[in-house]
Amino acid sequence: MAEELLNLIDADPTVVHGQARFQGTRVTVGVVLDCLASGMTEAEIHEQYPTLPAGAIRAAVLYAAVLARE
Repeated sequence: MAEELLNLIDADPTVVHGQARFQGTRVTVGVVLDCLASGMTEAEIHEQYPTLPAGAIRAAVLYAAVLARE
């Protein structure tokens, strides 16, 4: 399951300056993490960013956890 979630995230140097983002969108992982940190609910985030794929929020948290372990 974790690998499937991480597969939602990619980085392309030609899109949003190569920042980690959700495939097929210009929404970065950092934006979603900032939303969570500010207290937004998952529903509010999906409402604000309707192009986010299902599982994006969990993927963002997992991505942050992986980076924190490095």
